[in-house]
This record gives sequence, C-alpha cells and structure tokens, in this order.
Amino acid sequence: MNAAGDIKPNARPFYQRYNAEALKQALRRMYLIRRFEEGAEEAYMRGLIHGTMHLSIGQEASAVGSTMALRNTDYITSTHRGHGHCIGKGAEPKLMFAEFFGKEEGYCRGRGGSMHIADVATGNLGANGIVGGGIPIAVGAALAIKKQKRDDVAMCFFGDGATNEGAFHEALNMASIWKLPVVFVCENNKYGMSVSTERSMAVANVADRAAAYAMPSVIVDGNAIADVEEAIAEAIARARRGEGPTLVECKTYRTRGHSRSDRNRYRTKEEIEEWKGRDPIQSFETDLVAHGIATAEDVTAIRESAEAEIAAGIEFARTGTDPDPSEVTRDVYSPEAA
Repeated sequence: MNAAGDIKPNARPFYQRYNAEALKQALRRMYLIRRFEEGAEEAYMRGLIHGTMHLSIGQEASAVGSTMALRNTDYITSTHRGHGHCIGKGAEPKLMFAEFFGKEEGYCRGRGGSMHIADVATGNLGANGIVGGGIPIAVGAALAIKKQKRDDVAMCFFGDGATNEGAFHEALNMASIWKLPVVFVCENNKYGMSVSTERSMAVANVADRAAAYAMPSVIVDGNAIADVEEAIAEAIARARRGEGPTLVECKTYRTRGHSRSDRNRYRTKEEIEEWKGRDPIQSFETDLVAHGIATAEDVTAIRESAEAEIAAGIEFARTGTDPDPSEVTRDVYSPEAA
C-alpha cells in the first residue's frame, strides 16, 4: 500500500477496486455477522428468544463479498439463513435483534422474526422461510427494473437445497429468456437440512445447471471474500449492461446445524473441524495484514468495535417495546382494505 492508502497496482482486482477503509469495513461486517449470530444463539439459550433460528456461521465471506458492489437501489432477496445478507446489505444489528426479540422497534415491528427480516430502505426485499421462495421474487424485481429502464440489479441468495425446487428452474429459465438483470447466488454449504448434495443432486455442481438455460455460471471458493467479490462484480456489471443473468455458486459451509433443533448426526466432527480450519474471517484478516492494509492492532480494534455494537444491540432489543396484543392484525392488511 502506498502513502496515500491505495492498494499496490499489482494486487488482484478485489484489492484494486476498494480502498483500505472499505476493505476494513468489509472485515467489520463479517465480524458483525459472526457476533450477531453468536449473540442470537446465546440469547436463545437464555430463553430471551423463542422459536428457532438458522445460523450461517462460517459463511460470512459469501454474504459480504456478494453485497460489496451493490447500491441501495439494488435489490436482494434472502433465505431462512439470511442474517449475513441483511448485514451485508446495510441492516442495523440492533434493529435485527429487536425483530428477533419480537419488539416494535424491529424491522418488521416484531412480527417477522429471524426468517422474515426485510429493510426496503437498503433494497432488502426480505428473507423467506420457504425454500427457494425468494428466487421468483428476485426475478420479478429484475423484471420491474428492466421495465423501468434502470441500471440496477436484483440479487437472489439461496442454498443448494433450493436448486431442487421447481421455482429455481422456472425462474432461471424466465430470467434468461428475458435477459433480466438478476444475479443468482447459490451458497452451497453441502447440505439441504440433513441431506448432502451428493445424495440429492444428479450433477456435481449447482453451476452445471445454468447451461440448460444458456446462462453463464462460475464456481468460487465461498470462504474467500476476494474470490466471491470478483465473480459477483463481473456478474453485476454484466447485468447492468443489459446482458442478462449469471449463476454464481459459492462453495462454503455452515459450522452449526441446520437449525437449533439439529443434532448434527449426519456429518462427522472431523468434517466440521476441517471446515473450521478454513474460517473466512481469519483468512481475510491474514490477507489484509499481508497486503499492508491493516495491522494486527487494526484487526483487534475492528473486532472489539463489532463486539461492542452487538452487545449494545442486544441491550437495545431487550429493553424494547412489546407489541400490543390488541393490534395483532395491524399491518396485515392495507388501511384501505381494513
């Protein structure tokens, strides 16, 4: 890095595209995601959160790398494992925690919970408890973008299990026919609930399925933020040029179970430990220090800053406003319909 804080010209595109501050902010968002989910898990164990949750610990690089090149006017649709996507797109953890805790201050006024967080102000059209449910929604948003002659894009996150749903194939086919500005991002963490991709897919890779729809595809290491961002940036640029959709498959892993009720009997401890050794946050930290973008002290400060924000967010949610039971149907219908 030179005296002005710019990245060396011989660095890979990811490090050329962003200045040092933006790269350190990306690391901070990865830490926010990790600490948010660890904090949510702890709150659940203490009985402060009810229901269940689906954690993406280990998948932070794909969430942040995919959203770095997006604007507020770009859209995303997410999944039941979508906390990282929300934070990557700019959501405030304290408002997400308020939603978890069922408080009025939450993004959906406490009505949505973990699986249905949305933030229209930042272009987040919402997570979805239906496997594959966000895919056709993203295609619809992309169609609206095209009809309005905007150069924005819609990005759709989904897991490997969703690619066996009919909605996946219908949506990719339609997006390709109409050359819609949509980027399909599959976070392939090897398991749809407890079923491995080896047992559930007839092809070796999700990306292989794009050929049936005359759509370009790419496979990346989903635990390497630079690999993810570079592939996504190219797909976004292609969509903005009006050249249609791309399917990006991020090979990654969730180190926690499918949900809080998952007893993890379908995979070995050795497999989990192996993937923990490929931790995306630690890898990014190492790269930032190696490139002279951050010091060890910078990394510590980033980590502590994220931890402080998460602690404050939990307290904000804990002391939030409980909904009035008499207003249980509020926001279910429009004022006109009511």
